[in-house]
Amino acid sequence: MSDLTAPDIELAAVEVIREVLTHQRRLRDGGCTGRVCLRCVRYHLDAVRGTMESGRRVEFVLPAFPTKSPNPAKVLGTLPDLAEELALRFLNTLCERIAEIYPPGAVIRICSDGRVFNDLLGVRDEDVSGYAEGINALIGRIGGPHLEQFTLDDVYRGAGHQDMRAMLSAGYAPSLEELREEVRAGGAPLSMYRGITRFMLEDLSGPSWTGTRSALQRRCRDLAYQVIQRSRAWGRLLDELFPTAVRLSIHPQPCATDKIGILLADTPDAWLTPWHGVAVETPGGYTLMKRAEAEEAGAQPVYTAGRATHYVLERADDAPTRSETGNRSRA
Repeated sequence: MSDLTAPDIELAAVEVIREVLTHQRRLRDGGCTGRVCLRCVRYHLDAVRGTMESGRRVEFVLPAFPTKSPNPAKVLGTLPDLAEELALRFLNTLCERIAEIYPPGAVIRICSDGRVFNDLLGVRDEDVSGYAEGINALIGRIGGPHLEQFTLDDVYRGAGHQDMRAMLSAGYAPSLEELREEVRAGGAPLSMYRGITRFMLEDLSGPSWTGTRSALQRRCRDLAYQVIQRSRAWGRLLDELFPTAVRLSIHPQPCATDKIGILLADTPDAWLTPWHGVAVETPGGYTLMKRAEAEEAGAQPVYTAGRATHYVLERADDAPTRSETGNRSRA
């Protein structure tokens, strides 16, 4: 049990949620107001307060860090690089700030969903494994005691990768028709579908695609539903496994829902992630850009041990401007 009094716990819980919401990734016109949305604070207050009353660490679940985009115009390769390292450092620092508010601290469980849908992206299972191993190595290198990785391999130990995906879908996935009805109704599901479709189109429009643009668009619209279907299944499984955790998301979220959208890096695109772009050092700090855009802006690659890890853009006027949906990360 916690040594804090009930009023102390209430205040600490509010401050912890406010700290997380400082980096909130919001849907445009999603309903949130103010720099820190009080409605979102109230929505998650009971869960965080209950954890504190028991004296446990505040637990967050973040489905993220799946695998690198297969499009070489967006990323530097198949392994994590400085883009992921900066994001992991930010998450670990966020937990350290929470520990200053609430001494038992917090843990962010990174639930990598790469194995969940990599076959839909044309990414090899070997590359997913290598990426996950790289994330674990980065966590160890930065000394991230508040970060843990959890994957589909931890759920279905010993099973084949395709069997893992089949068992996940059979047990937890909604039907495609259910998802289509949600998207047709508009709102957040439609925004999610459009965002996933856009990413699929970018990811699959690399040199390996030899068909027409319109054929690729049709394929990506179909694949987007399958990605959402499996992601929803993964989310339902995580809810079952970690019922007291606060759910984080790398996607913008509407106001006062069960997920808190969190911005992992400073970027002009609220949908861009470390595994869909590259880290670019500018005079104003690090930002995320797509590889081709960074190179077009004149950014130069930086190599460590013979491997490119990020870019440097020396002129501030070439750096991208921030979108109105972005929040600045303290990574």
